[in-house]
This record gives sequence, structure tokens and C-alpha cells, in this order.
Amino acid sequence: MSAWPEVVTAKEENRHEIKLAGAAISKRISEHGLDKNIFTLTNINLLNISDTCLHAIPDEIKNLINLQSLLMFGNKIEVFNENITTLRKLKVLDLSRNELKSIPESLNNMKELTSINFSSNQIEDMPKIGDLPNLIIIDISNNKLKSFLDVESANLPHLTDLKLKSNLIESIPSCIGQKLSSLKNFDISDNQINVVPGEVANMSKIKDLNLKGNKLSDKRFMKLVDQCRTKQIMDYIRDHCPKTEQTQQSSKSKTKKGKKEEPHTENVEAELCNSMKILHVSDDVLNVKIVESQVGSVRPYILCCIIKDLNFTDILFKKFIQMQTRLHDTVCDKRNVATIATHDLNKLPPGDLVYTAKPPSMLSLIPLMRTKPYTGEQLVQQLVAEAEALRKEKKRNVYSGIHKYLYLLEGKAVYACLQDSSGRVISFPPITNADVTKMSSESKAMLIEVTSHSSLGACKMVMDKILQECLMLGIGADSQDGFHALTVQQVKVVDPDGNLKSVYPSRTDCVYDDTNIKVIRMPKK
Repeated sequence: MSAWPEVVTAKEENRHEIKLAGAAISKRISEHGLDKNIFTLTNINLLNISDTCLHAIPDEIKNLINLQSLLMFGNKIEVFNENITTLRKLKVLDLSRNELKSIPESLNNMKELTSINFSSNQIEDMPKIGDLPNLIIIDISNNKLKSFLDVESANLPHLTDLKLKSNLIESIPSCIGQKLSSLKNFDISDNQINVVPGEVANMSKIKDLNLKGNKLSDKRFMKLVDQCRTKQIMDYIRDHCPKTEQTQQSSKSKTKKGKKEEPHTENVEAELCNSMKILHVSDDVLNVKIVESQVGSVRPYILCCIIKDLNFTDILFKKFIQMQTRLHDTVCDKRNVATIATHDLNKLPPGDLVYTAKPPSMLSLIPLMRTKPYTGEQLVQQLVAEAEALRKEKKRNVYSGIHKYLYLLEGKAVYACLQDSSGRVISFPPITNADVTKMSSESKAMLIEVTSHSSLGACKMVMDKILQECLMLGIGADSQDGFHALTVQQVKVVDPDGNLKSVYPSRTDCVYDDTNIKVIRMPKK
């Protein structure tokens, strides 16, 4: 069988991404089977075969050694092919909406995984979870799990999102408070839970806990779960849900009068340490209005905050730019997980920002370090031409610089963008900022923007890291005895009607345990 045209094009143009989806592809598969030539494209880092009649993943999947994202959702796949677990660079694995019944133990070999989505399958059991140090998201919703994930021996330091809704789970293990301490979003709704262990209250970073639709024996608690927010639910768990006897003995730290000792917080600003002051959001601070109907299909998550009282020198500014580049390669996973943009706040007109998406021909901006405006379509074409010329000149097989991120836009009908209050585009993630708001060593206030196509938890993780790096770099207030200070202003993300979607940094953000950083959260005025 001759190679499919999409495969031929990907090979000729040395593409990093190939997408095969929908009825036309499904018809080809049903008539002739999947084109095995796909698995000769060893340079691709994203493979998307979705919404087809595909019943099995070929063993040749192991040949795609550079694959970072494997998206095979909405098919008819019945067996998890263990050859997937040999893909050591794989970070995003989406096998949702298939007919899988089990997952192999070798899943634990995939140390680079940041996101797992097995939702809407027929999975009855999951393997014991081991050392997955980079994992941020697990989604196993809408399956047939009868037991909670076995995380007793797990190492999941960055897991922020766990979705187990609509299963048959009957209990939550007491070790969850210790093993999943980084969780921020936990959805175990529509299961068979009767009792919630008190250890859940140890998950201090939780922002969204969903227990609705369970068979809670405590009727008062059930009413609270249905009507109240996460803070009230966590307070109730802390005060009324019993812990296991062993955990109670090991976790008690009481005074002679039987009261828990509280950490000393007086004069925190006077202590010799690095300090981060977080200002509560106020009416005179800009909001970010997110148009979810537009960005939902391409890049649905955004967080922003402001750093005030910047104190750059030329050397510090150079280090700041280098730091941002390094974070794009590390915690942002080369922009696969999230993208950072920074703007000089004083170059923005007063008023709210709008996060939306536009067709490539309708999006217009003057890109960073350029002098004339481009549409999104023109900019991508220009960058592709530059990248190809550079690749030939240097005799390389891959793109470099900003050009290596172009594959993230392939096949997108609209491009996400951030606009200022005048409608001017100031950011085109994940590619570039607008030149008009670029930072300089003279900048005194900075708007930081983090966007992601994967999760809000990913945005939070990246934003926490940026602020920590900015603090330790010393770009804020003058140092005192070798320590640094940073002033951060909260920013809200709201829908077009003004309803709150998120605020950053919230009380569960910027928690820097085991570091010499004190976070001072200023009260609402």
C-alpha cells in the first residue's frame, strides 16, 4: 500500500507533528488498515490519531523514539500496547474514549510523563503507581475502577490534578494526605465513597475538591459537599472526619494544654530571609477576561500576575531573560506544557485584557524584535521560511530557536491571543509577544502571563516557579543582608460577564516549603 498523503507531506517537510482524525481517516483504516509508513517518521514528536475505528495500536509505535505527545482518543482500542512504555521521551499520553480494560505495570517506566488521560474507557484496575517524578495530571474518569489508585509507594511530587469521577471507588486511602500533598484539583465525584478520611485535610494546596454524587454516611457533610466551596469542605474534614489511629499518633504535635503549636509568624517581615509579599486583588488592578468559547479548543488556560517595584540593572536584566528561556526548556517542557510571556505594565493602556482566539488571517501584531505588523498566518509563513533557510545553511535536520515551536500551531483553525483594552494584540502564545510591550532594564512593573493547552495546574506550577526564580534573582526591592524581596500583585481571570474564574496567586499558590522564602499575604483592604 502506498503511503498516505499526510505521511508523505510530513516526511518531505520534516514535520514534527502529524494529525489523522475523523470520518475520512476512519474509512481508510476500515478498508486498508492503518498506514504503517507513519512509524517511519522517527523525527515527529506529536502523533494524533483520533476519532476513528482503530482497534489496536501497532507494535511499530516503538519506532517513534522522539515522540513527546501521543494522542489516540475516541477510537476503538481494546488493549494497551506495552511498546508505548518504551517511548522514553513521551510526556503527554491521551488514550481517552477507547475500550481499554487494563493498564500494564510498565507504565511506571515512563519517567518523563507529565499528563495521563485514560478517561472514558472500561478500566477496572490500575497498576500500583511508582516513581513518576514529572507527572502533573492523571485523568481516569468514567471507567470501572473499584479501588482508589495504589499510591502507597508513589513518588508524585508535581501531581496537581487527579480526576477519578464516575467510577465505582468505595474508599479513599489514608496515605493520600502524605503521598498526594501537591494536589490542587481533586475530582472523585460520582463514586461510592461512604467516609472521607481526615488525612485529606493534610492536602494543604487543594483549591478544588469535588465529592458530589457519593454515598456519604454523614448527611450533614453530604449537604455541605453539595452546597459549599472547597474551603468549607476542607475545614469540615479537618474538624469532623476521623484520621487513622496510626496517623493521629504520628501527626500530633501538642502543647501541655493539648493545643497544637502554631508556627511563629510575628515580625515575619523583619526575619532574615527572602520574602515575597502578595498584595490582595483590588478594584484598580486590571482583570483578564477569558472568552472560553473561542480559546477552549486551542489553549483554554491562562493565569496572570504583576510584579511591582522592579529594580533591574543591565546585568540582572540579561540574567532575567536567560532565566525565562531556561524555564521554557525545563518546567514548560519546551512550551509543550505552558508558555511564559512578560510585559512592561507601564506600556499597557488602562483597562482589562481579553484572552481570546482568532483565525490566523485576522490576528495581527508587531512581533517581538520586528518592526512591521504581521497577521498570524503571515508570521507563521515567515518563520517557516526563515527556519528552512537556516536549517539548510547550517545543514541541520531540525529547527532551532523560536522556529522549533511552530509545530504547536499546525492544524489549528484559530490562534490564541491576549489583547489590551484597545483591542491591540500583545501576545500570541506559544510563539511570541508583541514588541510594543517588551520588557527592558528600565521597566518598573511587569505583567507575567502563563498559558497552557493542558491544565490550569500546569499554569500554576510554572507561575510558582517563575516567581521563585524572580525573587532569588534579586530583581525586586533592594537586598538586605544578602536576602531579596519581591512584591506580587494578584490578578483575576473572569468571564465576559465578570464572574470569577481564577485568581493568582491564591492562598494555595506560592507555597515554598523547605526553602528560605517567607510568603507574606497582605489582607484585603
